[in-house]
Amino acid sequence: MKKLLTGLLAMFMGFTVMAQAPATAAKKEVKATKAKTEKVEKKAEKVEKKATAATPATPAVPAGPTKKDGTPDKRFKANKAAAAPAGPTKKDGTPDMRYKSNNKNAGKKKA
Repeated sequence: MKKLLTGLLAMFMGFTVMAQAPATAAKKEVKATKAKTEKVEKKAEKVEKKATAATPATPAVPAGPTKKDGTPDKRFKANKAAAAPAGPTKKDGTPDMRYKSNNKNAGKKKA
């Protein structure tokens, strides 16, 4: 008797859960997700266009001798000077972003 009651109760709960979500709600959710994905795809295309426009058309030519793989050989003075940062650096050699010469966004207002 106990098994019969628990089985009927489980069936009743199953039917009530299924009745909660009509098929039209699922269609609305699918439409909403399609719209969101379209917006994301449009934004991704814009970002790609900006990235391709920002890249230089010709690759940088090293100032001095190169290694077999085409990278500049850092043992030569001409290649060391070409790789040096434009402004002041920190102890670890990275550019110090407190100076305008190193900061690309200096002078631009934040939106």
